Order: sequence, then C-alpha cells, then structure tokens
Amino acid sequence: MRDLSIVIPVFNEEAALPALFSRLYPALDKLGLAYEVILVDDGSRDRSAALLRQQFEHRPDVTRVVLFARNCGQHLAIMAGFERCRGERIVTLDADLQNPPEEIPRLLAKMDEGHDYVGGIRAQRLDPWFRRKASRLMNFLRERTTRIHMTDQGCMLRAYSRQIVNAINACTEVNTFIPALAYTFARNPTEVEVEHAARAMGATKYSLYRLLRLNFDLVAGFSLAPLQMFSVFGFFLALGAMGLVVLQVVRRLVLGEAAEGMFYSVFDGIALFISGLVLFGIGLLGEYIGRIYQEVLRRPRFLISSVLEMPEAEDSAPAGKPIAAEARSEPLARIK
Repeated sequence: MRDLSIVIPVFNEEAALPALFSRLYPALDKLGLAYEVILVDDGSRDRSAALLRQQFEHRPDVTRVVLFARNCGQHLAIMAGFERCRGERIVTLDADLQNPPEEIPRLLAKMDEGHDYVGGIRAQRLDPWFRRKASRLMNFLRERTTRIHMTDQGCMLRAYSRQIVNAINACTEVNTFIPALAYTFARNPTEVEVEHAARAMGATKYSLYRLLRLNFDLVAGFSLAPLQMFSVFGFFLALGAMGLVVLQVVRRLVLGEAAEGMFYSVFDGIALFISGLVLFGIGLLGEYIGRIYQEVLRRPRFLISSVLEMPEAEDSAPAGKPIAAEARSEPLARIK
C-alpha cells in the first residue's frame, strides 16, 4: 500500500509529456511519501505510449503504465487508474500542465484537515474567453438541476480518499462524471484554489460538442430534472395555447372577419413551436432510453492492451529506490 497515488490520463500528449515528467517526479519526491504514478494512455495516436514506456523504464519503482487498446475517453481512463491504484489518497491530474503538479501539496494539506474529497478551483483561469463563459453557464445549469455544487467542474486537479475511490470503483454505470460521483459519496468535501496556466503544448481534446456532451452526461446521470422540466414546460405551453385559442375566439366574435388572418398566422407559429418542442422531447427521452440500453448490454467499458508495472512481490519496496526486476506486461484484458 502506498501513501499517495497520482492518476494521469494521457491522450496525444507527446509534446507535453517530457515537461510533465521533469516537474512531476521532483515535486512528488519532495513530499517524502511512498507514492506511485499511474499513467493511463487513452489510445493515443502519437508517440505518447512510447514516452510512457520510456518513463516506466526510467522510474519503474514508482511508475505504472496502463495502455488502452482504443480511445475510450478521459473519465474511463481515470476509472482504469482508480481500479489499479494502491494509495491511501489519490490525486488526479491532467497531462497538459495547465494545473501545475507543484500544487498537489495544497490538496493534501486540505485532506490533512479532515476532508475526504478536495476539488480544485482554477485561480485566474487562462483559457479562451468562450470556454470560460461556457463553463460558467454549464455550472449555472448544473447547480439548478442537481444537488451537486462544484465551483469549477472542469478542473482535473482533485484529491480523493481511499474510501471514495472504492465507492466509485463499485459503480458499474457506463456513463459517469467522476468528480460529481465523488461529491455524492463524500462526507466532508471542500475546494481549494490552485494555479492555472495556459496550454503551452499540444491542443485541447474538448471541442464545443464534447463539452456539451460532457455536461449533458453530468446532468442526465445525476438528475431527472431535464425530463421534469420538459413536462412542466409542456403543461404551461398547453395552458398558454388554450388561453390564446380562447382569446382569438373572443376577438373573432367581437371583430368578425377582420381578425381571421391573424388567427391563422398565430396558430401556424404555435404549431411550429410545438413541433420543435416535441422533437426536442423525443431526443431527450432517447438519451435516457439509450443509457438504459447501454447498461443492459453490460459490455466492457474499456479494453486494456497492456500494463507496465513491477511484480507485486516488489510493490512493498520504498518509493524512489530502483528495483532490479523485470516489468510485468499484461496481455489484452477485458475490464468491466
């Protein structure tokens, strides 16, 4: 068992990995803790996997590498790291260095105060203007549709206790949002501001569409509010349409044929609006039904092609001390 596990998902981060390694390991060595770094390659198409293998060969005592057979997504990569980590405290970190690894002690200090889950808040966020505004809008919608309160849901720098990670590992749903799931399990969660830097190398993996999908996964996975809001909106729309019909009938009786043209144009607009609303509702229902379908299939959430780690008999060796043993590389494995 280690004191600390660092879980880092990697996807096409060839340019950023050398800088990450040069800063991450010295920062962890200074902590004086028995630690491990679990690097999960999410089916990268560049040289990221080769660089991860080189880093394992350089620091096999504290490095473990999980290689996916194909791209499965950031959160499933973190889940794979959670399933293999052995630390009493677990910290997640992005590979792009936008959240400096030197900030890890700040999260651990909060955990020392008795918190079992610590979320990061990016101070002076240096993302593009559009991403900052979109993030605030998504936070606003999430807080009003779920009971999950996260100031900065997009910050990957977070710390989890072993109990929370065990609870997350026990969950089997296909679509999930790990920070929100951890919040629901936490007894004493908190947040702390951490530094944030602009991405210097590589490109962001989150397009506008993926950000929208991620936030929909968050809302749909933790709340029935979208369906309930749709029902309430439909009810009031029906009342409004009925009131408009009554109004137009009264005007027809009072004004006669003069109101006839307006009568039909208003109803054309109402019909188009209701048609759009119905199509939206069908799509919303389809999302929820699709999730049920995915859960019923019970297919593996991800496939691991290989794992680079020291034999378990050597796991008890002190961190930071090289071990003269061969690495273990697991064959293609089906993981739930």
